[in-house]
Amino acid sequence: MTSGSDTASIDAIIEARGFSPEHRASVLIEALPYIQRFHGSVVVVKFGGNAMTDPELSRTFAQDIVLLRSVGLNPVVVHGGGPQIGSLLKRLGKTSEFRDGLRVTDSETLDVARMVLVGKVGRDIVGAINVHGAQAVGLSGEDGGLITAAPRDAALGFVGDVVSVQPGIIERLLSEEMIPVVSTIGSDASGQAYNINADTVAGALAGALRAEKVIYLTDVPGLLTDIDDPDSIVARSNVADLEAMIADGTISGGMIPKVKACIEAVESGARSAHMLDGRIAHVLLLELFTDAGIGTMVVKELEA
Repeated sequence: MTSGSDTASIDAIIEARGFSPEHRASVLIEALPYIQRFHGSVVVVKFGGNAMTDPELSRTFAQDIVLLRSVGLNPVVVHGGGPQIGSLLKRLGKTSEFRDGLRVTDSETLDVARMVLVGKVGRDIVGAINVHGAQAVGLSGEDGGLITAAPRDAALGFVGDVVSVQPGIIERLLSEEMIPVVSTIGSDASGQAYNINADTVAGALAGALRAEKVIYLTDVPGLLTDIDDPDSIVARSNVADLEAMIADGTISGGMIPKVKACIEAVESGARSAHMLDGRIAHVLLLELFTDAGIGTMVVKELEA
């Protein structure tokens, strides 16, 4: 159940200026069953794209995360920082090389990635959340043995894949009502660090935590069968159908890694995965707390 302060938190986020009291009340009533249903659940959110680089979207994202925590959900934020890494490398006079969409990462580039992800981007997100009185805590996959990594391909250097996740440190933070903010650096048994794709980390972490949902904020409305037609969005799908669409070429290009991350998340233990348009303010609230929902939802198997 929600308390009066919970309802006040929702009311503060809803941009209802100019609406009647009846309209505002109807929005709160619509949200109530979802708040009750998801109370106590873990929700992993991958933060990236325009949502990360636009100051106003970053502000509303922080508000949404605080609201989720305030009404009893357990949000975990996972972030990347490719554009920020590229920007600093450019300022340092270092040219980036990409292979299959992944940055070739030598030891110098890895140092820059760690500095940007852990020391800059992660701290900025923690600060934005804590402005609202929440208790966000920044950490990387190297902390507490959270993410064990292995090299993806020798040609890519220190680009890693997730080997295993030990979510104990996240679970302890959640038990103390903290909001973990995870930078996607993992390490192997020798302590060698690797930069890991944020979509991959979010899916693996959601599976290990048996999350109710893992949510990917993207720069598209969701999964589109025709990239040029916003009306071709797939509102709901399952693993078998998505794998078929990858095989026949319906899903291609940069959408494949995101779809595969959704598949891996639900196959490893997350209840559902969602692709949302992070360019929409308060998109998390629209997906979680309204009847219509928004974006694409992926489950392991569709119910009959």
